[in-house]
Amino acid sequence: MTLPSPLQRRTLLRFGAAIAIGNLVWEMAHVPLYTLWQTGTWGEIAYAVIHCALGDILIATVCLGGAMFLLGRHGWPWQGYAKVAATTIALAICYTVFSEWLNVELRRSWAYRDLMPTLPILGTGLTPVAQWLVVPSVAFWWALRGNADGP
Repeated sequence: MTLPSPLQRRTLLRFGAAIAIGNLVWEMAHVPLYTLWQTGTWGEIAYAVIHCALGDILIATVCLGGAMFLLGRHGWPWQGYAKVAATTIALAICYTVFSEWLNVELRRSWAYRDLMPTLPILGTGLTPVAQWLVVPSVAFWWALRGNADGP
C-alpha cells in the first residue's frame, strides 16, 4: 500500500474541509423541517445538528473511500476525478435514502414536519437527498480548484 501523494492529500483535505463546513451549514438550515425543531430543547437541537454533521462527514469519508476502492485511485485526482465524484455522490444518496427510511419509518428515531418536501413513491425527505447532491458536488469542485497548479 502506498501513501497518498501530496496532491492527493491536498485534494482530500480540501474535500474534507468543504464537506465538514457544508454539512454543518446544511444541517443547521434544514433542522426546522424535522419535528425536533418543535419538540426539542435548544441543547437537543444543537446536539442533533452536531451529531448529524459528524455523521455526514463519516458518510462522505466512507463513500469516497468506497468509490476510490471500486474505481482505483491510481492517478487520482488528475485521472478519474469525475467518476470518483459521481460514484461517491451516488453511494451517499443510496445510503441516505436507506437511512432516512430506516430512521423515519422503522425506528422512528426522527420525524419530518409537514413542511418537509418528500420524494414521490419513496417518501424520503427532499432536503437530505438534495444535501448529498449539493454539498459533495461543491466540495469536489472546491477540492479540485485548489489543484490548479497540476500534479
